[in-house]
Amino acid sequence: MSDIVLTVACPSRRGIVAAVAGYLAQNGCNITDSAQFDDRDNGRFFMRVGFRSETGADADSLRAGFGEIAGTYGMEWAFYPPGHRMRVLVMVSNFGHCLNDILYRWRIGALPIEIVGVVSNHMTYQKVVVNADIPFHHIRVTPAAKAEAEARLMAVVEESGAELVVLARYMQVLSDAFCDRMAGRIINIHHSFLPSFKGANPYKQAHERGVKLIGATAHYVTADLDEGPIIEQDTTRVTHAQSPEDYVSLGRDVEAQVLSRAIHAHIHHRVFLNGTKTVVFPASPGGHASERMG
Repeated sequence: MSDIVLTVACPSRRGIVAAVAGYLAQNGCNITDSAQFDDRDNGRFFMRVGFRSETGADADSLRAGFGEIAGTYGMEWAFYPPGHRMRVLVMVSNFGHCLNDILYRWRIGALPIEIVGVVSNHMTYQKVVVNADIPFHHIRVTPAAKAEAEARLMAVVEESGAELVVLARYMQVLSDAFCDRMAGRIINIHHSFLPSFKGANPYKQAHERGVKLIGATAHYVTADLDEGPIIEQDTTRVTHAQSPEDYVSLGRDVEAQVLSRAIHAHIHHRVFLNGTKTVVFPASPGGHASERMG
């Protein structure tokens, strides 16, 4: 049985946990998973609660009675019904490793989402997408018609009811207006090098400098290119004996894993925006299988 989930973000003060737990208990609910974080730097409090109703109360009825508590504590809050599969739109260009990883995890149930479409500025992965019975949208992007292409993209988002957009190595820059409109609803993936290399062929640059760690970063998209709040990161070691092609292969593996973990955390409402960073609650080891990354 899946849990109903309640998320809360508000100014930190005494009594929040007791008020939430008391409300759920009064309404016949049993808490099965709870995590909270008090950010002493900015005075913000974050909480995620998973629970089951023992009286038949659903998310809608619980939502209706929670407003008074939320108002008292100045909460940003939401109840999520059990079993809801978030509607996800994936965007890709010519590198398909992240797309293929998402499709595989979706197919085996490790990413319990509804993929409502794939958008690309190329035709490279049309057959892969169509063969998976997923709508494919080719939106060509040129400097002269960038605004028109983005309008078509927004139309796809709205018509598909997409709740999340995933940039699975989509190599076009989105406008500030699009990023602002979709704030907190677009996840991007890019490589991470120590030190950082930008521009053409970063893996070759890393190899030439003898980098020993390569990795990837998944983050929410903002108007500041590749500087949005970070959700997930990871690294892998490389050695002097490996070639630039080895760096590319290993880097793509890390990118795919990090992106999928970031999507997984987002769809289970474990990520909270906290200014320029995020609070990410880990999945409970004893939680429902769909909430543990496969």
